[in-house]
Amino acid sequence: MSEVRVRFAPSPTGVLHLGGARTALFNWLFARHTGGKFLLRIEDTDQKRSTDESTNAILDALQWLGMKWDEEPIYQSARMEEYKASLSRLIDEGKVYKCYCTPEERQVMRDEAKSAGRTFIYDGRCDGKPDQPDKQFVWRFRISKDGETVVEDLVQGRVVTPNYEIEDLVIARSDGTPLYNFVVVIDDAAMGITHVVRGKDHLTNTPKQMAIYQGLGLPIPSFAHLPLILGLSKRLRSAGVESYRDQGYLPGAVNNYIARLGWSHGDQEIFSDTELADKFDLADVNRSEGALNVEKMEWINQQHIMATGREGLAAMVVPFLSTAGVEVALDDPRLPPACETVQLRSKTLVEMAAKVKFYFLEDDAIVYDEKAAKKFLTQESKVRIAGMATALEGSLDWTVQSIEDAVNGFCESSDIKLKHVAQPSRVALTGEATGPGLFEMMVVLGRASVLNRLRRACGDE
Repeated sequence: MSEVRVRFAPSPTGVLHLGGARTALFNWLFARHTGGKFLLRIEDTDQKRSTDESTNAILDALQWLGMKWDEEPIYQSARMEEYKASLSRLIDEGKVYKCYCTPEERQVMRDEAKSAGRTFIYDGRCDGKPDQPDKQFVWRFRISKDGETVVEDLVQGRVVTPNYEIEDLVIARSDGTPLYNFVVVIDDAAMGITHVVRGKDHLTNTPKQMAIYQGLGLPIPSFAHLPLILGLSKRLRSAGVESYRDQGYLPGAVNNYIARLGWSHGDQEIFSDTELADKFDLADVNRSEGALNVEKMEWINQQHIMATGREGLAAMVVPFLSTAGVEVALDDPRLPPACETVQLRSKTLVEMAAKVKFYFLEDDAIVYDEKAAKKFLTQESKVRIAGMATALEGSLDWTVQSIEDAVNGFCESSDIKLKHVAQPSRVALTGEATGPGLFEMMVVLGRASVLNRLRRACGDE
């Protein structure tokens, strides 16, 4: 096989949503799996809706997901001369004609087709008409109505379309401004694209584009049309990739999840990006649509958090702590072990930041949950945790084992069980009734903070 060259071609009229991200991912994975090239094309010919802000947001999202492109991005807005040159060639060769039908006339045709119970297909009535210099027109590409067009789709299988069902498509306006089905053919050929991997919703465009390839004498690439993603509510459909980043999802987890929406490798659920690239094959992409499941996405994210080293988590959680109102230096030695204490219980980085926030507050800034304090910080429990604080003060070192020995020794000498001091101590240290393991938490907090917080809760400051 010659070098695989694939592309992702977003329109910069909004954010990169999950469906677009999955299309980009499958192209990127196919390129990495085959040792090919992943290219990027910005389809910004719609000048009214395309914005630099959207372009930058899409590029940022792809970079966050780790999808590096291999050549400089192509911008369609910079290629107008190439499109006009191709149009001029088709005009000279008599492969296009001017269509003068007004929107009102086309609507009448649609209504007539609907009344007759047939699909509307433009009937070519303007083909061969003499020029009408004072009338608006569009350029239509003439398609032979004989025979059929066959797409040997790498995902959907063999798709056959009778040519009489393919209308003479509009490829440019009267001023030469090109339209989608025309420019993508010219661009894909110029970029040397060998495989067009895109959503199934583009499958109906493929026979039209194949006709343009043939009309221009260009090589036709292979096509792979991906199943759509079901279950996207209006809110989820409009949510960009950056919203999942802001919710505390890891980029590898997002890739893992969207890869599994339409692709599988045995029963394996969790993949790193490296594993995805190693195992991905278009032959394993399903034809059936995948359904979005937020709970499954959270579970996959949790698995990726659990598999990430504590130093990596520490670096990722810092901005979320900042958003939560706590500024922590990246090199704070408490940060990695703090993350480790909640690693198994955190579904997102937002959740992790909320769970470790207490470690980095000033000792006198701990705010007690009202219900937790009422239940656990009773006068009796305050006496007990004050005594436990004294026992901890005499601990020779500050490790999980020495802390556990000191606390158990205090409980034994006081003839009480660990539960009589564990929950009150947790509330005193964190302000909440739930939290990390007590002894691990104390190690991270450090001797001074533990003693300060325990005594403060007892009113012994």
